[in-house]
Amino acid sequence: MPHTPHELPEEFPEHADRFHELKTSDNHFAKLADEYHEVNRAVHRAETDVEPTDDRHMQNMRKQRMILKDEIWRMMGA
Repeated sequence: MPHTPHELPEEFPEHADRFHELKTSDNHFAKLADEYHEVNRAVHRAETDVEPTDDRHMQNMRKQRMILKDEIWRMMGA
């Protein structure tokens, strides 16, 4: 599969150390990061027509990804 955009380390490159620290020490943060990863991959598969979906489902997945990213950002204290 080609490069998947919007991976968390690319979204927060200047906070890579903090991201790694939280992912290894905070179970809730790790769960959110894993959920983000799953949703982001699903969005990418839909966008590239590997697993096509309808517009409503795509919009819902993108919203979910945004909510998770905002929560992760907030928890990082960035």
